[in-house]
This record gives sequence, structure tokens and C-alpha cells, in this order.
Amino acid sequence: MECRPLCIDDLELVCRHRAAMFREAGRDASTLGAMHGPFRDWLRPRLADGSYFGWIMEEGGAPLAGIGLMVIEWPPHPAHPLQDKRGYILNLYVEPAHRQRGLGQALMARAEAEFARRGIAYAVLHATEMGQPLYARMGWSATTEMARPIVG
Repeated sequence: MECRPLCIDDLELVCRHRAAMFREAGRDASTLGAMHGPFRDWLRPRLADGSYFGWIMEEGGAPLAGIGLMVIEWPPHPAHPLQDKRGYILNLYVEPAHRQRGLGQALMARAEAEFARRGIAYAVLHATEMGQPLYARMGWSATTEMARPIVG
């Protein structure tokens, strides 16, 4: 098994993993179809300039799992009072046939180490119901975040 950095050639793979993740979390096909193009357009320049980074785990050239990371601007906060940025983890996905092998945990450990290497002291993610047990085992906890669509 090989773990390699994401590159621009992974654009379609990341899009596929993201759609599968949301589909498995119960999102409807029409919403996911509408999201595909805009997400792909958003992702392409960020993969190209490295502001969206991460890894793909492969075996024999076939992708098994992937994770995306970003460093985002955020005002100093009680959780990170001396820093004006946070790590953000997104699009962790393990192909169904390769689950329960520790790939998600390995990618999360790699993500945490990369944020530490970059001096990022606090990170967030949004967890699907399926992912919550993994994150909890790794010491992640729920926050007070709430959300609402703004229609204007």
C-alpha cells in the first residue's frame, strides 16, 4: 500500500469520493448532481495552488481512501487564542471494500501530524454519522456549531 500526496490529476477522484460520502450519508441525488460542477470548479484551482492538500492511499495503483485538508483564516478564539487560522479536514473517504482496515485512522493521524508540522494548533471537521465513532476514538469532540441556510 502506498500513501501519496494529492495532485491536480486527482480532481475527479476527490469529486467522486465527496459525492459518495454525501450519498452514503443520505443526501439526495439531485442535490449532489447540482453540487458536482460547482465543487469541481472550486476544487481545481485549490488543488493546483496547494491550498487544498491531502493524501490518497493506493494499492496497485487503485485508490482505497483519501483525505483533504485546508488551512483556513479564523479569528483568534478561546480554542486557539494566539492563532488566526485553523486546520480544516474534509472529504475523508474510504472505499467500501477497504473499510475497517485502519485507513481512515491512518489518514487522520497523517492530517494531524501535517497540521502540527505547519504550526496549526486547532483543527475542525464536519462528521457524518458513519465517521463520528472514528473521530471520537481519536479524541475529537462535538462543538456547539449550528447552521442555517440563508435565503435572500
